[in-house]
Amino acid sequence: MVAKNKALLLHEAEKISGFMKLLMKPINTRYRWTKEEKKMLRMHLWHLSYYIPALMIFALPFGSFLFPVLAEILDRRGNKRNGAQKSGGNNHNHLTLES
Repeated sequence: MVAKNKALLLHEAEKISGFMKLLMKPINTRYRWTKEEKKMLRMHLWHLSYYIPALMIFALPFGSFLFPVLAEILDRRGNKRNGAQKSGGNNHNHLTLES
């Protein structure tokens, strides 16, 4: 349902300052959301559920377990990041620049 309404969701989400950056935090930084950040995401998704009722599931208790799924669906990058495969497996100290 969310993937079906992706364009509308992205359009509405861009109107909320900082929402996409916060939603993509684990993908972009490899850091987990804090409790406060999850609370903010839940609040934003509650607001967005007025436009797309299917988002209500993310605002309900335990809906935060589905935040990573939503982030993957809304990820607009052409090349998805996969640190383990690009860094050659176990070498986590090697940084590369990608364009």
